[in-house]
Amino acid sequence: MQKNKLGHHLLSLARYYSRVAPPPPAYADPVIRVSNNVAYLGSPKQGPKPRQLLSLPPFPGHHLPGKNSATGRVTAISWLKYYFDEISDSAIQSHFNNGLVKIESSNPNAADSFIERDGQMKSLRKIKHNEVMEVGARVWVPVSIAETRVSRRFDCIPSGTLHPNADEIDYLRRLVKYKDYAILVLNKPPKLPVKGSLPVHNSMDALAAAALSYDYDEGPKLVHRLDRESSGLLLMGRTKESISHLHWLFNDINPAKSSCKAWNDACDAKFQRYWALVIGTPKENEGLIRSPLSKILLDDGKTERVILAQNVGLEPSQEAVTEYRVLGPMINGCSWVELRPLTSRKHQLRVHCAEALGTPIVGDYKYGWFVHRQWKQMPRVDIEPRTGKPYKLRRPEGLDVQKGSVLSKVPLVHLHCRELVLPNIAKFLPLLSNNAETLSPGLSGKPDLLRFVASMPKHMKISWNLMSSYLV
Repeated sequence: MQKNKLGHHLLSLARYYSRVAPPPPAYADPVIRVSNNVAYLGSPKQGPKPRQLLSLPPFPGHHLPGKNSATGRVTAISWLKYYFDEISDSAIQSHFNNGLVKIESSNPNAADSFIERDGQMKSLRKIKHNEVMEVGARVWVPVSIAETRVSRRFDCIPSGTLHPNADEIDYLRRLVKYKDYAILVLNKPPKLPVKGSLPVHNSMDALAAAALSYDYDEGPKLVHRLDRESSGLLLMGRTKESISHLHWLFNDINPAKSSCKAWNDACDAKFQRYWALVIGTPKENEGLIRSPLSKILLDDGKTERVILAQNVGLEPSQEAVTEYRVLGPMINGCSWVELRPLTSRKHQLRVHCAEALGTPIVGDYKYGWFVHRQWKQMPRVDIEPRTGKPYKLRRPEGLDVQKGSVLSKVPLVHLHCRELVLPNIAKFLPLLSNNAETLSPGLSGKPDLLRFVASMPKHMKISWNLMSSYLV
């Protein structure tokens, strides 16, 4: 008798899980696990957590709006479609097919799981999609179906209607390096898209339009682009006049020049300079790459790729010219290279480095995946030519090695727009708008050119410090 009471007491203390058995006890013997070829001794992995369930309101019993009331019946799938009207029918049907939709049952023997509600354990059983709902019946579904509704609601919001919060506005304004009434210059971080679309909401143009308008009615507009994976100086125009002249400035085929000689000289002095870490080293320390580019579609019919034009006259191509200069010796199979594009083509620097020079940029798996497979990232001891002794590897103090650098298994793209020189639009804009030939006395004292230099992102700084530490 006493044993039966003890058994009932233990049964009342048991925890019920909606999908899986309880995890193993904490006092289980430690096991050996291997991760990245390193063995660890620790407690066993916990089992999967119970599925979180969401309760719908009790079924009211009346006919649903817009449904045929001739039969007087409402099925379970109709009740879910009515309640989750923003979720696709296929997603709801999938939950029924996988047995994830359940209903409270008064028969504990027919239950396959239990849930606690109002301090009591309720038995649940699976429900079919065509089962007729009864008055007061309560249906339980996974929380994932509600998250589907939330994600779909935000997927439908165009990028131009987003309103950044205070933290995002503060973060974007810290990226601004220069601001006057005509232009904005920002230091774009890596992995942030420049141009947005319906699936892309956190793009630079949408966020800047909402957060960087300052005292203007409209936000700044893009006048040139950087790849999503790259970083560095990004220029934006603030007025219609400045945007128009900046588009002209970054156009490879410039129309007739102005009658103002100072403006023409400033336009001729405009350039961008990038720093990149490449695998290998170019055969020549400096040179000019003049290789036209073409766009092709891969076999899936969706993915676009830029390649060197074959010059057979059967495909359209665009002229692409890049100056390059090697910044230092090859260390651990990599070299720092300075790139100066003389034309503005999509993925121009990445393709020229990978295909024209044969030295793809570190982290650029799209155009250099084959070289990355053969590239060994383990540190290698090189010999100092003057003394014949190996270089000493010294890690700088306070260096935080994190994901993205050359020590990472999958490094980020090491391409950074470091320097930008362009005409002082704010100085020449009144002259260009009035078609004048001389500047007013108040503007003549301002500089004709503006020069900006942006610091490298953190993963490139780590790679720079690590590779520089070889040369001690």
